[in-house]
Amino acid sequence: MIFKSPYPSVDIPTDDLPSFVLKHLAAYGDKPALIDGPTGRTLSYAKLAAMINMTAAGLAQRGFGKGDVFAILSPNIPEYAVAFHGIALSGGTVTTLNPLYTVDEVVHQLKDAGAKYLLTIPMFMETATAAAERCGIEEVFVFGEAEGATPFAALLIQEDADLPSIDAAEDIVVLPYSSGTTGLPKGVMLTHRNIVANLVQSDNIPDYDLMNDDDVVVGVLPFFHIYGMVVIMNMALIKGATIVTMPRFDLVQYLELVQTHKVTRTNLVPPVLVALGKHPIVDNYDLSSVKEL
Repeated sequence: MIFKSPYPSVDIPTDDLPSFVLKHLAAYGDKPALIDGPTGRTLSYAKLAAMINMTAAGLAQRGFGKGDVFAILSPNIPEYAVAFHGIALSGGTVTTLNPLYTVDEVVHQLKDAGAKYLLTIPMFMETATAAAERCGIEEVFVFGEAEGATPFAALLIQEDADLPSIDAAEDIVVLPYSSGTTGLPKGVMLTHRNIVANLVQSDNIPDYDLMNDDDVVVGVLPFFHIYGMVVIMNMALIKGATIVTMPRFDLVQYLELVQTHKVTRTNLVPPVLVALGKHPIVDNYDLSSVKEL
């Protein structure tokens, strides 16, 4: 039996994912694309596009490309989007890991995905290096600097790169893993077309705008998870919204960010909604900018 959506069919572009996203970035220039909540560090749309292209060039220079897998073990920070799309533009596959994983859990995913490189943050270097040593990772990169790792900034080179042609319908762009509730986590092989199709579907719900270019959203749901990856990180960039990233959820910091950045939309999970509904501290903040939870 064939089940059909109650919504009209959509036309799915033939673009690969980074091309689909990048063609939307140019129109927004110096507008903030991503803001690091804790520090205020900001990447404009123009800077984001430039860094994505430089990352792809740096990876190509290292011989990384189609058939190669790059693992990201990081919380939500602005540079996550740079790495994600730089890897995709190079023709490689991104496998995203839960930054709270133990060494054994990281090792399982790195081995199963066949990862060549691993990217993390200084806080998780101990876990990253221990896991890398056990599964043949060729090089560990780090956002910022840390002993025993190559700074991610070393990948950003201002040179033209000979990037491979991407088959959007066949090439795997991202390899997220299931939670493992009924066994070991399993990789989900998603092509460029899969993600682009999901973005187009989400953006074509009749009589409903998921996001617009006047929106400011909170990136608190993890980018390693498909919800945060597609609905927040990628959709916001395509629509020209601004993402305020949170590496971890903290109620007070969340409320401060919503108030300071005049957040308009915020994707949350039930425990956070319960806290917002019950905690008396919420009354101390101006959340009037929020038009949708």
